[in-house]
Amino acid sequence: MTTHIRPQPGIMDIELYQGGASHVAGRTDAVKLSSNENPFGPSDKAKDAFAKCAHSMHRYPPTDHAKLRTAIGEVHKLDPDRIICGVGSDEIIHFLCQAYVGARDEVVFTEHGFLMYRISTMAAGGTPIEVKERDRTTDVDAILSACTKKTKLVFLANPNNPTGTMIQLAELERLAAGLPKGALLVIDAAYAEYVEGYDGGAELATRLPNVFMTRTFSKIYGLGGLRVGWGYGSREVIDVLNRIRGPFNLSTAQQETAEAAVRDQDWVNKCRDDNTRLRAWLAEALAEKGVPSDTSTANFILARLATEQEAADCDTYLKSEGIIVRRVAGYNLPNCLRITVGDEPSCRRVAHLIGVFKAGGIEVPR
Repeated sequence: MTTHIRPQPGIMDIELYQGGASHVAGRTDAVKLSSNENPFGPSDKAKDAFAKCAHSMHRYPPTDHAKLRTAIGEVHKLDPDRIICGVGSDEIIHFLCQAYVGARDEVVFTEHGFLMYRISTMAAGGTPIEVKERDRTTDVDAILSACTKKTKLVFLANPNNPTGTMIQLAELERLAAGLPKGALLVIDAAYAEYVEGYDGGAELATRLPNVFMTRTFSKIYGLGGLRVGWGYGSREVIDVLNRIRGPFNLSTAQQETAEAAVRDQDWVNKCRDDNTRLRAWLAEALAEKGVPSDTSTANFILARLATEQEAADCDTYLKSEGIIVRRVAGYNLPNCLRITVGDEPSCRRVAHLIGVFKAGGIEVPR
């Protein structure tokens, strides 16, 4: 019997992560706007690099990710020796908790922050500390008030998912300066590329030893299916994380494709420009139909419905029409729907359908 084979304390208290839905029963034409994927996909250069990897699948991949780290360093003007690569930024987050968090240690994050902060903290045996936001925006003073001598990590997504809001670099620096000794500020900059002129906190992580930055290739680079992320910080932190990183955590295809993607900044700029235009249109169109949202700095809109029931009914209606968005009750936002900024036809379609729903007269399936 397996009744005596038990996980570490706290593991069974972790709620399973629920990703954005991908399918609607009975439909083959559903439009997925639930996972903040780039509707335009990866660049042609990235696709070509991936195809070439078919000829070397029998070979083990490089263990040091040297070419990919060099490419990231050249594009972002960062020291490659201060970069670590992982299976999405999720794995880097997990490394940080595994390396720095133990029993009785605390990890601080905001109430609408990425669910993996809590999950990785509890997996490491630590205590998650959730801090209130102010109007769905990070409150630096609230975070500082929540920190104690037990605080080891502070996770802050900037821009934040699922709210789309962000704080300025001066506030990030003020937060880093106010942390307890021995605590590390982790700036999760998965959506940094959608903000023109924003370095994701790279300059702070270069200058301040208690700041670390994570990034991903899953969003603007369109490589969500490959799972590639990276982190940047002091050499001391990178050395620690590399000691627990698996030697072959990234395949050759992941490394080669991500290298080609990061070097194709023309594609990144095009995707950013298209997203900025369509995001503004979608936010305005929804507002005209009585559905407000905060100014988003990412590739999604957090649409606020009047009540939790209205959000549920709207979600059900959209699914019945082949549109999949994301319920975010698990992020303490029960009356909201997160809507990925898709291509122009999908943006117009979701705005039209929400307008029809808000106008009334829709019989929502129960």
